[in-house]
Amino acid sequence: MSHALATAPAATAVDLPSVVGADLQVPLVDGRCVRYANLDVAASAPALQAVADEVNALLPWYASVHRGAGYASQVCTRVLEAARTTVAEFVGARPGDVTVFTRHTTDSLNLLASCVPGPVLTLDVEHHANLLPWQSRPGSRVIAARAGVDATLAAVDDALARGSFALLAVTGASNVTGETLPIAQVVDIAHAYGTRVVVDAAQTAPHRRIDLAAWGADYVALSGHKLYAPYGTGALVGRRDWLDEAAPHLAGGGAVAHVGIHGTTAEAAWAPAPHRHEAGTPNVLGAAALAAACRTLAPLLDEVAPAHERALLTRLTDGLDAIDGVTSLRIWNDSPDRVAVASFVVDGVPAGLVAAYLSAEHGIGVRDGRFCAHPLLARLADGGDGAGDGNAVRASLGLGSTAEDVDRLLSALTALVAEGPRWDYAVVDGRWAPTPDPRDADPLGLAGPVGTQRCGAA
Repeated sequence: MSHALATAPAATAVDLPSVVGADLQVPLVDGRCVRYANLDVAASAPALQAVADEVNALLPWYASVHRGAGYASQVCTRVLEAARTTVAEFVGARPGDVTVFTRHTTDSLNLLASCVPGPVLTLDVEHHANLLPWQSRPGSRVIAARAGVDATLAAVDDALARGSFALLAVTGASNVTGETLPIAQVVDIAHAYGTRVVVDAAQTAPHRRIDLAAWGADYVALSGHKLYAPYGTGALVGRRDWLDEAAPHLAGGGAVAHVGIHGTTAEAAWAPAPHRHEAGTPNVLGAAALAAACRTLAPLLDEVAPAHERALLTRLTDGLDAIDGVTSLRIWNDSPDRVAVASFVVDGVPAGLVAAYLSAEHGIGVRDGRFCAHPLLARLADGGDGAGDGNAVRASLGLGSTAEDVDRLLSALTALVAEGPRWDYAVVDGRWAPTPDPRDADPLGLAGPVGTQRCGAA
């Protein structure tokens, strides 16, 4: 049952930016406090310290954006528009592309869904954000990914040849397995049929360079909270024509050039993109945070960050494969690359119980369930014979992750398989939880103490 830590490669020594909460202490059910091993960064990444510093520096200047005559308003307007340029550069946008600030990837893809002038083709490996927005569009279709990348690309080619699709919506990296598709090749296939391509880059942007121009992709969507900028802003970047021709994402101030007493009906009355789709007061703090993350990450995405994460991912996947009773999930057997995400199941142990045990007894944060990718998990986590429940455990790594975090997870899983949990657990309000749970679930005092034990930050 050894997970062979001695032979696993150590993470490459690199100069990485610091993240907020790197020394966070969390309580265990046995009364101890340990440093939190955050292996759930694919869900929401902690803020980079540089991002937090940028937001704190801007706060005293916070004021209305656009049309404000006050000096602080002018400062914030310049910050917002400079952030737009920074995000565009970060994703390799072309000169004619437009950058629309949204709340997150889901918001970006729903915005694009309202602009697409025809059916959409997707794969069944997608996050719900890249499945649900297209489902109500007549003629749209979802096809199953094949066991290999080449076979999957052939299936996409065949579907495009047999149908008429305005858009192909594809993930840049799976939020379940971290595996990637060769985007430039996908784009070439789609463009041969006159089909545009949008890339869901929520899991790609924190780990690999995005290059709209080099890929030839038409649109890319991303989230700040995945990109170490959890301040409520995402972006949709891409070709202008569909965005300028569609109705505004929201109707309101800022999206309109002129309003009459009976409303706005003339096409010319709506502002062009990006403002057409940014009604309401912009989240200038979120835009500044996203831009700061882009500036910090841009120099790291070719070599430094991938080397760090690949070393940790190899350590993790080799360790998981060495534990009897633990099965890793994969979509393709020949994916050209993989970002630092790994999902697995433990024989005979519900995924929710695994996650609760890792948190309560080892101070490790992971994600359990179906990861907003139900069709894919139904296929990958059914036990091979349909006996599974479609749930799994996901460990995801990032800039703040360490070899010690990975080793702690592997040791905890080895102990779980060999001995089982040391604490009692039960399903409470639909989720597995330690019973009793002496930990304080509200250490900040925002809703009143729940348990009795809390920890400070080291």
